[in-house]
Amino acid sequence: MKKNTGKETETAKKPVKKKKSSSGEAGKSSEEPAKATSGRKKAGSGKAKTTHKPAHDTPRQADEAKPAAEQVAKAASSGQSKDKLFSDYETMASYVTELQEKGQGILSGMVEQRASKGRKRVQAPNDPLNMQDTMADVFTNVFSDPYNVMRMQFGMWEDTARLAESMAKKATGKDVDPIVEPHAGDRRFSHPAWSENQTLDYLKQSYLIQCKWARELVNKAEGVDEHTRRKASFYMEQFLAAMAPTNFATTNPEVIEEAMKTRGENFLRGFRNFIDDMERGHGELMMKQADMDYFKVGENLATTPGKVVYQNDLMQLIQYSPTTDEVATRPMLIIPPWINKFYILDLQPDTSLIRWLVDQGRTVFVISWVNPGTDLAHKSFSDYMHEGIFGALEAVEKATGEKQVDTIGYCIGGTLLGCTLAYMAAKKDDRIQSATFFTAQMDFREAGELLLFIDEQQIANLEKQIDAAGGVMEASAMSKTFNMLRPVDLIWSVYIDNYLKGKEPKQFDLLYWNSDSTGMSKEVYLFYLREFYQNNRLSEGELVLDNVRLDLGKVKIPIFMQAGEKDHIAPPRSIYRSARLYGGPTQFMLAGSGHIAGVVNHPDRRKYHYSTNTDLPETMEDWVEGATRHDYSWWPYWMEWLNEVSPGTVPARTPGDGKLKVIEDAPGSYVKVTAV
Repeated sequence: MKKNTGKETETAKKPVKKKKSSSGEAGKSSEEPAKATSGRKKAGSGKAKTTHKPAHDTPRQADEAKPAAEQVAKAASSGQSKDKLFSDYETMASYVTELQEKGQGILSGMVEQRASKGRKRVQAPNDPLNMQDTMADVFTNVFSDPYNVMRMQFGMWEDTARLAESMAKKATGKDVDPIVEPHAGDRRFSHPAWSENQTLDYLKQSYLIQCKWARELVNKAEGVDEHTRRKASFYMEQFLAAMAPTNFATTNPEVIEEAMKTRGENFLRGFRNFIDDMERGHGELMMKQADMDYFKVGENLATTPGKVVYQNDLMQLIQYSPTTDEVATRPMLIIPPWINKFYILDLQPDTSLIRWLVDQGRTVFVISWVNPGTDLAHKSFSDYMHEGIFGALEAVEKATGEKQVDTIGYCIGGTLLGCTLAYMAAKKDDRIQSATFFTAQMDFREAGELLLFIDEQQIANLEKQIDAAGGVMEASAMSKTFNMLRPVDLIWSVYIDNYLKGKEPKQFDLLYWNSDSTGMSKEVYLFYLREFYQNNRLSEGELVLDNVRLDLGKVKIPIFMQAGEKDHIAPPRSIYRSARLYGGPTQFMLAGSGHIAGVVNHPDRRKYHYSTNTDLPETMEDWVEGATRHDYSWWPYWMEWLNEVSPGTVPARTPGDGKLKVIEDAPGSYVKVTAV
């Protein structure tokens, strides 16, 4: 929802097409996060002031590299610190006054929320994920075997004793190897003090030893089923991430340095950030992962020129303006997920898949789903097929005169597309002539960590939670679920930056998109969880929509399925199983990276890699063994496939030239609706 380019040596080109000048081009923006901002933006300013940390080439720069305490002492002696917090009581008073006023408003909002739920006679469950019962089952089984508990306990004592011996040697000046080290991708302990300072080194290794013991406690529990064990392991990881010494101001060297540098002002800034986030969540903490004021959808995000040409209760349909004199005969319809907003495919001009497709000579239409309120709580999965895909197909035909189209389905939008293809095959409907799937699952047997949230007790709890919210799964709840899949990166690192360091949120487009969440109607959400994740009916040929049994084996059109090597939401093995369900020519392609970067990888960036194999053997392991690996983006390879299955060209089509009149400029108004 949750981002360096090397110097380009060659650019992928589309032959034959002649470019027209493109209007409405937005300025180029980096995919990398902006540097930490210094102070709050002044009212009315367009950008936050940024500070850069260059190499130490000058005496002044070398001085800036000195320890924080030395810099603070020098600043104090020279009188430079007079504007710091404890020397400027006016600044301190303004902080306190602002926080007091906001705090009163938050308390009022919380009281009203509770009163509203009381009037509805519904209350969200205290433990919607059923953590308490899960952990109780595991610990009951663990402690039923005292010998096993003692064995694990002695193992931890042994590691602790070795650590004490190691620290004693280190205190005498000897070089010692760590007893335990963070895994390669763990950046929490990257500050040199975690290795150089003996106290912090001991604290770090003690924490890692206890993590090892806690994980073993869950993994070695006898008498629990595998699903319960995996849930308990997931919940234990949440606890361990929360208890890391990096999360506490007194044991995080980066926070200590920030406090010394700002003479404590970071803590008041952090508290103000906390109050702001509580205010934004109407009494519930909603941590800002990105600068929510800097980005504006339609201004510096989602800027590819186009028009909204159709809309109904569930979606707006955007047609993008051509940049070539000729375009492919068949229009392209993109069905994005409604769990997130479509502009992940159109973040910035230099990363936009939509802009790239238009430049390749495709007439691109994109569904922009509504962010549903309680008035749409009754909308069903079938409604999304009829009002979404079928409504869009009818609109595309009116706009272009073409009855047949090519399609793209992303994530849950791809799951909906797969169901629609099976429905259309049963009805002998041939309007969709090819389908490309981005990380879209049809077989959910190996659907990854999200399966941990799916059992009957959890679904019943979620239903109560949705009822308490008026029949819509709240956007904040959806966002929290996905953030829990990466708690260190998406929760605790944000907590440290925002509240302990008092930093301004980063100007990072991808994190902004990740925070711009959507809700989901009760009918759709529960249907999705039960029919796909819990019962896997589509892959079994048992799913029924509008009295039609869906059989993917009857879908004979060309299929292209993309998966991401590191995708933790739609794992590649799950996508591979899905690819083998179709009855027509199907190609599976494995891209580098994960659920987002594995999809959005512009060729000009020359990043990552992809693997291809036109065969579909029984197992993904066999597919990988016969696959060929290629450097950089898979988009040009896919475009070659698309040009083969979708040949022919016609003069370029402009939005509004057909039977549909323009409603408003892209990206439309639906995408700008925010939800808590």
